[in-house]
This record gives sequence, C-alpha cells and structure tokens, in this order.
Amino acid sequence: MNKVRLASAALLCALLVLMTSSSKQVITIFMIGDSTMANKKLDNNNQERGWGMALQGYFKEGVRIDNHAVNGRSSKSFIDEGRWERVLSLIKPGDYVFIQFGHNDEKATPDRHTDPGSTFDDNLRKYVRETREKGGIPVLFNCVVRRNFQSKEQRPADDEALRDTKFGEAVREGDVLVDTHGDYRISPKNVAAEMNVPFIDANRITHDLEQGLGAEGSKKLHMWFRPGENPSVPDGRQDNTHYNVYGAHVVAGLMADAVVKEVPALRKYLRHYDFIVASDGTGNYMDLQKAVDDAPAGQKTKILILNGEWTKPAIPKGKKIRFVLDSQARFK
Repeated sequence: MNKVRLASAALLCALLVLMTSSSKQVITIFMIGDSTMANKKLDNNNQERGWGMALQGYFKEGVRIDNHAVNGRSSKSFIDEGRWERVLSLIKPGDYVFIQFGHNDEKATPDRHTDPGSTFDDNLRKYVRETREKGGIPVLFNCVVRRNFQSKEQRPADDEALRDTKFGEAVREGDVLVDTHGDYRISPKNVAAEMNVPFIDANRITHDLEQGLGAEGSKKLHMWFRPGENPSVPDGRQDNTHYNVYGAHVVAGLMADAVVKEVPALRKYLRHYDFIVASDGTGNYMDLQKAVDDAPAGQKTKILILNGEWTKPAIPKGKKIRFVLDSQARFK
C-alpha cells in the first residue's frame, strides 16, 4: 500500500513539474527580413538600428525575439544563402515567424530580384508553408516606407539614391510622402489573405507616421546627421531608409501594438515603458544614468532594464522613477 502511495505521489510530482515547466515555456519570435528590421553593430557609437533590434523591449520575457534579418537580403537571397534553412531548423511548435521583405526584392541584380505577383509571392508562400509544417505561426508584414517627399517627376530612377546621400546635397522636397515600393507592398497582403495568415500593414503604419511628422519632422526617425555630429558618420549622412535609435523604437512600438491586434494570443505579453535600457543596444539607452537624467521631473517614469550589470544611478530630487529589471539585468 505504501509503495502504491509513494508511486502515486511520485507521479503527481512529475506531472506538477511538467505542468510548471510547460507553463513557463518561452515563445520565440523569429524575425526574417532586411536592413530595416536587422540588428546592427555598435562600433564607433553607431546609431543605426533596425526596428526588429528594438522589439524585445515591447514584449515580456515570456516572448524571446530571435532576429535573423540581415542587411541587403531579399526574399530570394535569404533562401539561397541558407539563412531560411537555419531558421527553419530552430522553429518549435507555437513559435512565430515575422516575415518582412520587399526593399531588396526590387533591386535589378539577379541574386536578389523577384517579381510581385510571381516569384516574390512564391517565396512568401514558401515561408508560410514551411513555418506551418514545423508547427510555427507565420505573420506577414509588408515593407516599411522610405522617407521620400520628392515628387514622382523628381524621384531618381534608382531609388537606392534615396538611401544615402552626402549631407547638404540639394534635394527639393514637397509635403506629400511618395511611395517607392509599388506592388511589392501589395503582395504580402494578397498572400496573407490567400493563406489565412495574420498580416501587418507596416507600409501603412510607417506611411502615416512619416506623413504625420512631415518632411522635416520625419528626418528625426532616420540616419540624418550633420558633419561632425556623430563619429560613425563623420562627414554626415542623409539616409531616408534606415532608422536611428529613436526611429527604430517608435516603429517597434507601433509594430508591437499592431501585432497584438492581429494575433490576440500575444496580447498578454505586450509592454510599454517610458525608457528602455540595455547594454547590447536593444534599448533606447545604453547608459542608465543618462536615462535617469533625461527623465522628466515631477512625473512618474518607468524604466525597463533589459540586460546588463549596472551601478545604481543617482536620482535627482523631484524625479519619480521606478525601475523594472528583466532576468538578464541586475544592480551591482
């Protein structure tokens, strides 16, 4: 009788451990795409960020962001280089794959080019189908806008010229943001409807953001720096495609809000903080004391610390700051 009770108790304990471990299982969001989504190097105070690099700050620790987006990749080259095969090998049932291509599919080079309504759509279908075969959940995004306030008549034939021009180069701009992506922004929506996949209209989200800020205000989202303003671009830079730290976090926050509307299962993991500090550049601050110094006096400020080991900062009188530390962060 005692042996039966002991065996039953052991079985119950095993079940409880299994239930506890499964309830704490972390969901991984794999991200595949191009430079507008990708992680960036931090050398020489580089301020460029992809919005995917900033996304972890907007999801709680029950969700882990694994960003595989890479500069210059198209839906074709990401497959041809074996990058998709690597991601596919990591997907577990219940994980998500966020898919965003288009910028480089437009390029004329044969190693990157695809056609909307044809090869571009076929690649998107492949990502969706193979994600599902692994038990994962695909989410399709279309491409974010380029900051293009030139008229169609003024816009250069090669829109790569909008990416990176010498500071001070004369460019006449108007008040209306002009699309540069054409049907590449339509294909993901069509494939999503065809295959019953959640779709995030990143193009519309970023269009409304940049148009709302206007030709001058939208520059603060991008890698626009005057000569001598930032050591990573000593001669200055006028980049209308890539985000700076501020822009990446604004876009990541908007994308996270859009995702939880289309994927309700992720809603409970959504979070927003006033400041996000991380030693690896995934926050909007890498200096905790600087975040404290920038916090407004007289109002409550919540600072999320994603990772790293930190000396407790000096908090000026009159500032009401609450620190929230993820498991990868601690005070010395």
